[in-house]
Amino acid sequence: MDRPSLLVIAHGSRDPRHAATVQALVRRAGALRPGLRVETAFLDFNLPSVTGVLDRLAAEGVREAVALPLLLTRAFHAKADVPAVLRQAHPSLRVHQAEVLGPSPLLIAAVERRLYEAGLTPADKSATGVVLASAGSTDPEAIAVIAETARELWRTGWCSVRPAFASASLPRTEDAVQALRTEPGVRRVAVAPYVIAPGRLPDRIAAGAAEADVLADVLGPSPELAALLLERYDGAVRAEELVAAVAG
Repeated sequence: MDRPSLLVIAHGSRDPRHAATVQALVRRAGALRPGLRVETAFLDFNLPSVTGVLDRLAAEGVREAVALPLLLTRAFHAKADVPAVLRQAHPSLRVHQAEVLGPSPLLIAAVERRLYEAGLTPADKSATGVVLASAGSTDPEAIAVIAETARELWRTGWCSVRPAFASASLPRTEDAVQALRTEPGVRRVAVAPYVIAPGRLPDRIAAGAAEADVLADVLGPSPELAALLLERYDGAVRAEELVAAVAG
């Protein structure tokens, strides 16, 4: 039996760097799994739209797909927007929604990769405070996941890790940078954007990092993120196979 297609659903942005980065990430994931049909769609601002890709898959005779929200936390988009648009799929196309990307050890590894690429080394960890700067959310579950991710990053050996947010929540990146400056043992401060692709909010994070010593890049098409897309896909396929086995 054919494996379900993978439909990666990104938020979208007016910033052209966003779609380009998402497409690069999806291509990298697809290259890791030859033979798997992988599609990209956007909730807003960019094409192709989710409904457009769903209609095309159904018209081409695809019968099953896994929809993967390209989101780091399970907030409003994952809970409401994505399910709503997936319900518009043609009845001939069965769509299963995968879990969001976070939390995951692979995301911690991707953050550290970007910090090292920005000039830090493992030997710097014990004297470096890190601001884990995310886009922000009003969803308490999402905020709790970011806080726990910051703790997990700290447990890998960084001197201190503080979460920060570009919108909706506090503290802001610049405030977290200043707070880290006062902590014992912190000799340098790094900002690690906990976002997937460039855009308005990542630019706000970068502006807030003006007083930091190091600014890492967004997660982007990192190998860890590409592997995580497939991990979430496989998890959704296994879950559906289990449901089918129980029902049968």
